[in-house]
Amino acid sequence: MAQLSGAAQLTGADRATALLGLAGWQECKDRDAIHRQFKFHDFVEAFGFMTQVALVAERMNHHPEWSNVYNRVEVTLTTHDAGGLTQRDIRLAHAMEDAYRPATDHSIGRKLGG
Repeated sequence: MAQLSGAAQLTGADRATALLGLAGWQECKDRDAIHRQFKFHDFVEAFGFMTQVALVAERMNHHPEWSNVYNRVEVTLTTHDAGGLTQRDIRLAHAMEDAYRPATDHSIGRKLGG
C-alpha cells in the first residue's frame, strides 16, 4: 500500500517542533497520539465546531477520534496506517484550532438569537 502524504511517524526534533505550535494539546501516555478537550458556551457551539471540522477532515481524508457531551468535545488524533502521530495529525489539529477561535466568538450566538 502506498504511504499517504504526511503519513510518516513524527519522531525526535521533528515531533517536538510540530507540537510546539499546539497549545492545549497533550501527548497521550498510553499510545502514540495527541489529545485535547475543547470547551464551548453550549451544545450548539460544540456541534457547530464538530460539523465544521468534519468537512475539513473529510477533505483531508483524515478523521479524528472524538466525542461530544453537551458543551465539550474530546479529540484524539493519530494516524492508524502509520502506527502513530504524523504530520497529518498536526495539520488536522491546526485546522481544529482555526475552527475553535470563531466558534467561541459569542457574538455569533447573539446574531442568531442565542
